[in-house]
Amino acid sequence: MKRFFGALLLGGMLVVPVAMRADDDKHEHERRDRTDNRYYDSGRRDYHEWNENEARAYRRWLQEHHRSEHDWAKANKREQQEYWRWRHEHPEVR
Repeated sequence: MKRFFGALLLGGMLVVPVAMRADDDKHEHERRDRTDNRYYDSGRRDYHEWNENEARAYRRWLQEHHRSEHDWAKANKREQQEYWRWRHEHPEVR
């Protein structure tokens, strides 16, 4: 019985630092993306830099889809995914 608890304790001690490190990397990655004005497109698994050209393309997308104008940051996840899908289909928009 002591062996079982000892093995369980040792296993837990080995797993916890790995799990904590993975979580820290995720948060650091998210912080870096927000400060760099980069946004992750999960559908295509790539990043987009938010600059004036991207803002102009977003305004055009809003107009084409008859949506009220609002900031990108206020768009919900579904709307952002729809935009990225459209953006990949219209790379020439500047």
